[in-house]
Amino acid sequence: MSDATDIQIYDKKPRYWQYKGEPVLLLGGTREDNLHQIPDLEEHLDLLQSVGGNYIRNVMSCRDEGDAWMFKRVGDTYDLDQWNEEHWRRFELLLKLTNERDIIVQIEVWAFHDFNHHDVNWFKDHPGMQLYDKNPWNPANNKNLTESNTRLKAFYGNIGTAPHDFFKSVPAVNNDTVLLGYQQKFVDKLLSYSLQYPNVLYCMTNEIHPQFSHEWGWYWARYIKEKAAAAGRHVHCTEMFWQPDFTHEQHKPSLDRPDIYSYFEASQNSAHDGEKNWVNGQYVYDYLRKKPRPMNNTKIYGADNKLIGGARRAEESFWRNTIGGCASSRFHRPPFGLGLSERSQAHIRSMRRLTAELDIFACSPHNDLLSDRRENGAYCTANPGAEYAVYFTNGGSVAVDLSAASGELTARWLDIRKSAWAKEEKVSADTAVTLNAPSEDYWVALIT
Repeated sequence: MSDATDIQIYDKKPRYWQYKGEPVLLLGGTREDNLHQIPDLEEHLDLLQSVGGNYIRNVMSCRDEGDAWMFKRVGDTYDLDQWNEEHWRRFELLLKLTNERDIIVQIEVWAFHDFNHHDVNWFKDHPGMQLYDKNPWNPANNKNLTESNTRLKAFYGNIGTAPHDFFKSVPAVNNDTVLLGYQQKFVDKLLSYSLQYPNVLYCMTNEIHPQFSHEWGWYWARYIKEKAAAAGRHVHCTEMFWQPDFTHEQHKPSLDRPDIYSYFEASQNSAHDGEKNWVNGQYVYDYLRKKPRPMNNTKIYGADNKLIGGARRAEESFWRNTIGGCASSRFHRPPFGLGLSERSQAHIRSMRRLTAELDIFACSPHNDLLSDRRENGAYCTANPGAEYAVYFTNGGSVAVDLSAASGELTARWLDIRKSAWAKEEKVSADTAVTLNAPSEDYWVALIT
């Protein structure tokens, strides 16, 4: 079933994706993580597409009020041997509508936070959420799993620190065969839909915490790839680790195992602001030089929310990701991200304006070409001698080494907030040409 039209790693530059045989930069922003659960899905996807978006995140989560769980409820309990067809109807519709619009879906198979409790952290302030106390996987809520035939318990507390047995079922850890059998059944059901479509990437877990063995994600990545291969498809898997510091040991099972995780999920980097965000991302970019593969950012934190930082964090991260050589960027849902707000729409439009004129796939991060640069002031991607893009976080100036080029060049200024090209000027190839942004706020200078 797989062919060159599937979402695959770009053969000419494996830091990026290709779809339908063409390189593709993945950009997105949606109002929910579990987008298959929203009632106005088609309208939301149309809006995303209209501003240049082609990438969504879909966590297989059911914790919000109004969501449909994947299993059938029979009386006062769930039967894990029966499916809730409404849940799977919604999931299939998502795959169908995104496929029709050439939108790439990054599925997160295991919704980690659906296994927390209402009295944990910020969840206690969201009484509409159905967490582990109401989760069908909880042995107190189904007729199939018990505290006798599995290691599962009815209460764990904060699974950021508690050793929740759901994420220890695999053979190399607890080898909880009864639980594992039902987990496999769920994944098989998911794959029975997703493997029919060419526009799907797979992430194992949402923010798996460091206390859990890497064997969990490794097992499920292998399982999914084996099932896909048996169905004639070649798919790509990753894991999203909770740890924001990419030098932390938790990331080694991804960084050092491209045979298991064929792309790196970098979204936790947006927990860092400013220059630290850039340095942390470039650590991975450099680490992968020997065997390059895509770096995805399926969520970018930042909104007017005291828990996660202001909107500027998200806006800047979106641009640093692309300038820094990442393959995807998507704004996280509210209240922790900008979603598909007017602000995020403007940034997606502007990135498409830029990359319509700049061959981003021929470029690489090149802050080494910048001098007289203030911290977090400007960032550069370039194909030296041919084209350069310099992103300004808040106006100002920076010197750019254009000595690899020759003759007279054109610098065009993109007003990011307005998604419009502004002034144009001539510059001469030189060892250090100073660019002065037209005003404060976000700007990109495109030099060709």
